Amino acid sequence: MSNNQEKATAYWKENLRYLLILLSIWFAVSYGAGILFKDALNAIKLGGFPLGFWFAQQGSIYVFVILIFVYVRLMNKLDKKYGYDE
Repeated sequence: MSNNQEKATAYWKENLRYLLILLSIWFAVSYGAGILFKDALNAIKLGGFPLGFWFAQQGSIYVFVILIFVYVRLMNKLDKKYGYDE
């Protein structure tokens, strides 16, 4: 295996690890907070609305947008680490 191929394989594995972690966080927030733990979170009010309802309607979208920015930052660092930055 050539050095370029090893570098590309390591890059892809690290990229997949980032994706799995970030998608797991999004799943936990959207499914966990919005559906599974909704009743427990509804005891807390946010802006007059139950927190479980807020996560189901808006919170998971906000978290997803934040995770997009986190992913961009992580990928910029990863590109520099493996020499794929422009």
